[in-house]
Amino acid sequence: MSTAPKETETEAAPWYAAYPEPQSDLMNISRAEVLEMLKGSTGETAGKDFVLVDLRRDDCKGGTIRGSINLPAQSMYQTLPTIYDMFKAAGVKKAIFYCGTSRGRGSRAARWLSDYLVEIGDNSIQSFALFEGIKGWANAGPEYVEFMDEHDGSVWERLKSQ
Repeated sequence: MSTAPKETETEAAPWYAAYPEPQSDLMNISRAEVLEMLKGSTGETAGKDFVLVDLRRDDCKGGTIRGSINLPAQSMYQTLPTIYDMFKAAGVKKAIFYCGTSRGRGSRAARWLSDYLVEIGDNSIQSFALFEGIKGWANAGPEYVEFMDEHDGSVWERLKSQ
């Protein structure tokens, strides 16, 4: 008879397990669309009409998309009312969340904000996850890298194989 602990007893629950599972459908936004927004081609202004939110906490080596604010995903859920109030006061129409690939933190945060918007009945703000996250952005070519702050290409080269 084995006395080894069960897998659930030895592994800690992920940080997001403490919060409700998001209910809203995920809305992705393409990096090409965000690039056009950053270039000013759409008539939208970064920080006013849209905001980019980098959800990485301690894994943000390699740079970030220009103009992004950093809001670690682990603090997102409990601060939703404050985040909403800031976005609303600034007139933000689109909140665009990203992490490494936007399949975990990015998609979860986008859906949490969508849930909150539904709960309070505000349809003036849209919540998106950046498709393929910062990894997709950094590896998409020089036109994207041009819109990164503190870009370190060696980081993205290493991550391509992961």
